Amino acid sequence: LSHMRELVPTVSVRRGANAPLSFGAPSAADAAAVETLMFSDINGRVRRFDEALFDTYTDGIVVLHRGRLVFERYFGALEPHLPHACFSVTKSYAGTLAAVLVHEGVLDDSKRIPYYLPELRGTAWTDATLRQVMDMQTGLDYCEDEVGEQSSSSIYMRACRTRPRPVGYDGPQTSCDYLRSVRKEGLHGEVFAYKSVNTQVMAWVMSRVTGRSFAQLLHDRLWRPLDCEENGYLVVDPAGIPSASGGLYANLRDLARFGELIRHEGEWDGKQLIPSGVVDDIRSGGETAKFKDEALPGYSYRNMWWVSHNELGAIEAMGIHGQRLYVAPGAEMVIARFASHPMASSVFSDTITIPQMLEVGRLLRG
Repeated sequence: LSHMRELVPTVSVRRGANAPLSFGAPSAADAAAVETLMFSDINGRVRRFDEALFDTYTDGIVVLHRGRLVFERYFGALEPHLPHACFSVTKSYAGTLAAVLVHEGVLDDSKRIPYYLPELRGTAWTDATLRQVMDMQTGLDYCEDEVGEQSSSSIYMRACRTRPRPVGYDGPQTSCDYLRSVRKEGLHGEVFAYKSVNTQVMAWVMSRVTGRSFAQLLHDRLWRPLDCEENGYLVVDPAGIPSASGGLYANLRDLARFGELIRHEGEWDGKQLIPSGVVDDIRSGGETAKFKDEALPGYSYRNMWWVSHNELGAIEAMGIHGQRLYVAPGAEMVIARFASHPMASSVFSDTITIPQMLEVGRLLRG
């Protein structure tokens, strides 16, 4: 999951020229306290923190407390400087940028999508508002978890060319081509329904209004001002359009850096990079009555972030195969992790990772 540039076209998200702020090095005592921490998973099995990392196919993990490293480990081929697939963690970067543009008045989240993208008139998004897209409350004839060559997600990936096209392929040629083919199913604004194509529509809106691609917006608003350690990169489709729904690759510390920015209410090194009101809005969460995901009871979804509403006030960015950014203001803690779980869905690791991260937060909170 660190070699996508060798397989598909990508575009760089360049870091700035300044030296990155250091998180320091973990003390032996801090690292040992985290490593030997015992916790019970959702099924009641008692586990040790370091052993659970192997059980969840962890490639790397960083734990920050009050902005300092207390634990950092890498496994297998992953090294501190190497990029790794973020998958749908990318959505939370995109959702944050969209929320900033709404806060600044550049975007109006009450407007329907064709107001910004006339190309999507007559599609599923004809009467969907930008807010409904940002909170995944759209009724689309698109199934995120379908399998098979004719599933909607497979057709979308072939359009983006992240899945090989068969000989004689005559389907959609780009991500935008595919989006124009999506039809409505059900009502908008009724319930939470996770659909990756919403993020791509949102990014298209941002690019249309700002004149900047998603990669350029990431560079302008986050990578450069955060003084990230390494360049990131984004998978692009045949038209050169970056994938905002799951195409980001970054190193682990830079993922943690983004989490620390969010924990600090958008402030970084004395500069307000994200309005504090945007972060407050994310943390407040979405409409829990509309969130009906049995795998994540008590959660909601806002601006492409998963909001736990737990005792730590944690919000999460999640991606398939075990990618996660966990921001817990109540414990002054950020956890960034990369993994390569053989099963794509988070449900196969959530039973371990959710209580694991909560228990680390309790430890650090004291």
